[in-house]
Amino acid sequence: MQEFFMDYGLWLLVALLVVIALVFLLSGKRKAEEPVEPSVPGAASPPAPTPFVDPIIAAPVAPAPVVVEPVAPVEPIAPVEPVAEPMPAPEPVAPSPIPVSPAIAAVGDEHDDLLRLKGVGPKLKTLLIELGVTRYAQIAAWGDADIAAIDAKLGNFKGRPVRDQWVDQAKYLAAGDITGFEAKYGKL
Repeated sequence: MQEFFMDYGLWLLVALLVVIALVFLLSGKRKAEEPVEPSVPGAASPPAPTPFVDPIIAAPVAPAPVVVEPVAPVEPIAPVEPVAEPMPAPEPVAPSPIPVSPAIAAVGDEHDDLLRLKGVGPKLKTLLIELGVTRYAQIAAWGDADIAAIDAKLGNFKGRPVRDQWVDQAKYLAAGDITGFEAKYGKL
Protein backbone atom coordinates (compact mmCIF):
# COMPACT_ATOMS: atom_id res chain seq x y z
CA MET A 1 0.00 0.00 0.00
CA GLN A 2 2.81 2.37 0.89
CA GLU A 3 4.45 1.55 -2.42
CA PHE A 4 1.24 2.55 -4.25
CA PHE A 5 1.22 5.99 -2.58
CA MET A 6 4.93 6.44 -3.26
CA ASP A 7 4.41 5.69 -6.97
CA TYR A 8 1.08 7.46 -7.54
CA GLY A 9 0.91 9.97 -4.68
CA LEU A 10 1.52 12.98 -6.89
CA TRP A 11 -1.17 11.87 -9.37
CA LEU A 12 -3.66 11.29 -6.56
CA LEU A 13 -2.99 14.78 -5.22
CA VAL A 14 -3.52 16.32 -8.67
CA ALA A 15 -6.79 14.38 -9.12
CA LEU A 16 -8.02 15.55 -5.70
CA LEU A 17 -7.27 19.17 -6.57
CA VAL A 18 -9.14 18.83 -9.90
CA VAL A 19 -12.21 17.41 -8.12
CA ILE A 20 -12.16 20.25 -5.57
CA ALA A 21 -11.87 22.84 -8.36
CA LEU A 22 -14.83 21.30 -10.26
CA VAL A 23 -17.02 21.28 -7.15
CA PHE A 24 -16.15 24.91 -6.48
CA LEU A 25 -16.92 25.99 -10.05
CA LEU A 26 -20.19 24.08 -10.27
CA SER A 27 -21.46 25.29 -6.92
CA GLY A 28 -21.10 28.92 -8.01
CA LYS A 29 -23.35 28.46 -11.09
CA ARG A 30 -26.56 27.45 -9.35
CA LYS A 31 -29.73 29.20 -10.34
CA ALA A 32 -31.21 31.70 -7.97
CA GLU A 33 -33.74 30.04 -5.73
CA GLU A 34 -37.22 30.16 -7.13
CA PRO A 35 -39.83 31.68 -4.82
CA VAL A 36 -41.67 29.04 -2.83
CA GLU A 37 -45.42 29.28 -2.83
CA PRO A 38 -47.00 29.31 0.60
CA SER A 39 -48.28 25.94 1.71
CA VAL A 40 -51.38 27.52 3.23
CA PRO A 41 -53.92 28.37 0.53
CA GLY A 42 -55.33 31.85 0.61
CA ALA A 43 -52.46 33.39 2.51
CA ALA A 44 -51.19 36.37 0.67
CA SER A 45 -47.63 37.38 0.65
CA PRO A 46 -46.88 40.38 2.85
CA PRO A 47 -46.57 43.72 1.07
CA ALA A 48 -43.06 44.81 0.16
CA PRO A 49 -41.64 47.17 2.77
CA THR A 50 -41.17 50.79 1.77
CA PRO A 51 -37.85 52.31 2.61
CA PHE A 52 -37.84 54.97 5.34
CA VAL A 53 -36.53 58.29 4.16
CA ASP A 54 -35.52 60.74 6.88
CA PRO A 55 -36.53 64.27 5.79
CA ILE A 56 -33.44 65.82 7.45
CA ILE A 57 -31.04 63.57 5.58
CA ALA A 58 -32.98 63.70 2.32
CA ALA A 59 -32.62 67.49 1.91
CA PRO A 60 -29.27 68.42 0.33
CA VAL A 61 -27.14 70.81 2.31
CA ALA A 62 -25.60 73.77 0.52
CA PRO A 63 -21.94 74.23 1.30
CA ALA A 64 -21.10 77.28 3.39
CA PRO A 65 -19.12 79.98 1.60
CA VAL A 66 -15.42 79.92 2.43
CA VAL A 67 -14.05 83.23 3.64
CA VAL A 68 -10.29 83.66 3.34
CA GLU A 69 -8.81 86.33 5.57
CA PRO A 70 -5.43 87.81 4.63
CA VAL A 71 -2.55 86.73 6.86
CA ALA A 72 -0.18 89.25 8.41
CA PRO A 73 3.41 89.04 7.07
CA VAL A 74 5.85 87.02 9.17
CA GLU A 75 8.64 88.93 10.90
CA PRO A 76 12.14 87.56 10.19
CA ILE A 77 13.94 85.91 13.10
CA ALA A 78 17.35 87.23 14.08
CA PRO A 79 20.18 84.73 13.48
CA VAL A 80 21.42 82.90 16.56
CA GLU A 81 24.97 83.69 17.62
CA PRO A 82 27.25 80.71 18.38
CA VAL A 83 27.73 79.97 22.06
CA ALA A 84 31.44 79.12 21.87
CA GLU A 85 34.29 80.01 19.56
CA PRO A 86 34.98 77.33 16.95
CA MET A 87 37.96 75.10 17.70
CA PRO A 88 41.01 75.61 15.48
CA ALA A 89 41.85 72.74 13.17
CA PRO A 90 44.12 70.22 14.90
CA GLU A 91 47.70 70.18 13.75
CA PRO A 92 48.75 66.91 12.13
CA VAL A 93 51.05 64.90 14.34
CA ALA A 94 54.04 63.36 12.67
CA PRO A 95 54.37 59.70 13.62
CA SER A 96 57.29 59.22 15.93
CA PRO A 97 59.54 56.27 15.15
CA ILE A 98 59.29 53.39 17.57
CA PRO A 99 62.61 52.79 19.29
CA VAL A 100 64.05 49.44 18.33
CA SER A 101 65.86 47.46 20.99
CA PRO A 102 69.23 45.96 20.08
CA ALA A 103 67.73 42.49 20.44
CA ILE A 104 65.35 43.30 17.59
CA ALA A 105 67.68 45.30 15.34
CA ALA A 106 68.98 43.56 12.24
CA VAL A 107 72.51 42.19 12.48
CA GLY A 108 74.18 42.41 9.07
CA ASP A 109 72.89 40.92 5.86
CA GLU A 110 73.16 37.29 6.93
CA HIS A 111 69.92 35.53 7.81
CA ASP A 112 69.47 32.39 9.83
CA ASP A 113 66.88 29.89 8.64
CA LEU A 114 64.04 30.89 10.96
CA LEU A 115 61.95 27.99 9.62
CA ARG A 116 64.03 25.68 11.83
CA LEU A 117 62.24 27.14 14.88
CA LYS A 118 59.24 25.00 15.79
CA GLY A 119 56.04 27.00 15.22
CA VAL A 120 57.50 29.29 12.53
CA GLY A 121 56.19 28.83 9.00
CA PRO A 122 56.82 30.74 5.77
CA LYS A 123 54.34 33.53 6.51
CA LEU A 124 55.63 34.05 10.03
CA LYS A 125 59.23 33.97 8.78
CA THR A 126 58.42 36.76 6.29
CA LEU A 127 56.72 38.78 9.01
CA LEU A 128 59.69 38.38 11.37
CA ILE A 129 62.13 39.50 8.66
CA GLU A 130 59.93 42.57 8.00
CA LEU A 131 60.14 43.33 11.73
CA GLY A 132 63.96 43.09 11.58
CA VAL A 133 64.32 39.68 13.21
CA THR A 134 66.73 37.61 11.11
CA ARG A 135 69.11 35.79 13.50
CA TYR A 136 68.77 33.19 16.22
CA ALA A 137 71.04 35.32 18.44
CA GLN A 138 68.51 38.16 18.31
CA ILE A 139 65.67 35.91 19.47
CA ALA A 140 67.89 34.28 22.14
CA ALA A 141 68.60 37.76 23.58
CA TRP A 142 64.93 38.70 23.91
CA GLY A 143 63.62 39.64 27.34
CA ASP A 144 60.00 39.92 28.45
CA ALA A 145 59.69 43.50 27.10
CA ASP A 146 61.11 42.48 23.72
CA ILE A 147 58.74 39.51 23.49
CA ALA A 148 55.79 41.78 24.32
CA ALA A 149 56.89 44.33 21.68
CA ILE A 150 57.22 41.69 18.95
CA ASP A 151 54.07 39.86 20.06
CA ALA A 152 52.03 43.05 19.65
CA LYS A 153 53.10 43.23 15.99
CA LEU A 154 52.46 39.60 15.05
CA GLY A 155 48.72 39.99 14.33
CA ASN A 156 47.17 36.53 13.85
CA PHE A 157 50.33 34.90 15.21
CA LYS A 158 50.07 36.67 18.56
CA GLY A 159 51.18 34.48 21.48
CA ARG A 160 53.44 32.24 19.41
CA PRO A 161 56.81 33.38 20.87
CA VAL A 162 55.82 32.30 24.39
CA ARG A 163 53.69 29.28 23.46
CA ASP A 164 56.34 27.79 21.14
CA GLN A 165 59.28 28.84 23.38
CA TRP A 166 61.19 30.64 20.62
CA VAL A 167 63.76 32.14 23.00
CA ASP A 168 64.77 28.74 24.37
CA GLN A 169 64.84 27.19 20.88
CA ALA A 170 66.92 30.10 19.55
CA LYS A 171 69.46 29.68 22.39
CA TYR A 172 70.11 26.09 21.28
CA LEU A 173 70.32 27.01 17.59
CA ALA A 174 72.48 30.14 18.14
CA ALA A 175 74.95 28.04 20.16
CA GLY A 176 74.96 25.36 17.45
CA ASP A 177 73.69 22.72 19.92
CA ILE A 178 71.64 20.70 17.44
CA THR A 179 71.63 17.53 19.60
CA GLY A 180 70.32 19.46 22.62
CA PHE A 181 67.66 21.09 20.43
CA GLU A 182 66.55 17.77 18.94
CA ALA A 183 66.48 16.14 22.38
CA LYS A 184 64.08 18.78 23.69
CA TYR A 185 62.05 19.84 20.61
CA GLY A 186 62.32 16.94 18.19
CA LYS A 187 64.18 16.32 14.98
CA LEU A 188 64.95 19.28 12.72
